[in-house]
Amino acid sequence: MANARGKIFCQRCKAANGLGEELCARCGTRLMLVVAPSASRFEAGAASGGMEEHLLERITAIESNITRLLDRMQQMADLLLRQNRSTQLNTALIDALADVLDDAGVIPRRRVTAAWRERYRKENGDDESRSRGGEVCENIIKLYKGEEHALFTRLVREGFAQLERGKAGGFRSLERAAALAADNVQLNNFLGAHYFSKGRTALARDYFSRALDADPENWRVRLLLGLACGDEGEPERARELLSEAVRRGGPSFAAHCALGRLSAAESDWKTALAEFKCALAARACPEAHYLLGLVNYRLGRDRTALKHLAKAVGLDASYGAAFYLSGLIHLRLGERERAAGAFDAARSTDKGEPLYRVARRNLERVWAAPPPSLFVEKGRGRRRLVTGGDDRLAAALQADALGNPTPR
Repeated sequence: MANARGKIFCQRCKAANGLGEELCARCGTRLMLVVAPSASRFEAGAASGGMEEHLLERITAIESNITRLLDRMQQMADLLLRQNRSTQLNTALIDALADVLDDAGVIPRRRVTAAWRERYRKENGDDESRSRGGEVCENIIKLYKGEEHALFTRLVREGFAQLERGKAGGFRSLERAAALAADNVQLNNFLGAHYFSKGRTALARDYFSRALDADPENWRVRLLLGLACGDEGEPERARELLSEAVRRGGPSFAAHCALGRLSAAESDWKTALAEFKCALAARACPEAHYLLGLVNYRLGRDRTALKHLAKAVGLDASYGAAFYLSGLIHLRLGERERAAGAFDAARSTDKGEPLYRVARRNLERVWAAPPPSLFVEKGRGRRRLVTGGDDRLAAALQADALGNPTPR
């Protein structure tokens, strides 16, 4: 717009406004003052023709649009800030309510946390898994190179459609499809990951083996196959696969945790300690600190073990196993009052756990009890060396290996 004789002319309605006004008195448009450079006074009149006026009008319009955009962005930022504050208040309220219920002995905090995780998984995980499942379905079909493309496509689409409806029969359709395409990496990996998450490691090992044969460079498949082999009684093969997975894909909590457990199964606690330290470096979680506390307890390094267990319960105050192990260490150090306090804390996290209840009532009986173990006998003396025993450790390892950690 022009600025002549002490007036600012509106770029929309051309009305004259006094200097210093921000809005047009006639139409309310924000006024844009265009200032010409001093050098333009010496230019020829022909140089400042209609083209210059056109450019000035366009610049003014752009300035107006940018101003409106900045106003909208400021409004959005204010709205997000209010929503964030509201979410923080709701979270604090829920935490306080869970603490009150736990202190009153009505509902253990651990149970409330588990229910929240399940609710979170249902509300947020279903939509994500549905969209991710559709993408995986199409990729699986694209990878098929056999002669029965129509049958394979039908089986895969039917399988994923049934899974979206929550029917486990979808996996049977996918297994039939996998029989037609032994070299389909994504299909075999998908089935292997499912069975691994369900604890059916023999089936998982078979599907991961097929996937690795088809794609030897895939470090995550190599990692998952190593975990399955460790659970199926093939420690040497598991070590080879896990070490190569670390070399190709970098350190991970799952790989180093599994390597540490394999060493612990052979009572090689020093090697297990080194692996668990690497697991902690890869992922600073309460489970990693608990593992280091347990190994240091086995090695007789009680004070170091207590430090790691304190960090574990600092990250998760509902970690009953960490409190219980702390009580055992205090008892071994002759600190009976601290041991009793640790056992009380363990019991408060899960009042239904008989081990915690007995520990508080009879310290002498706990003194004679065997220390916690990472492994549990299965069937005819079989031990699942990677995911057996502690359910919480197994869940953390599986979540890290599959790349889908759950909220804490």
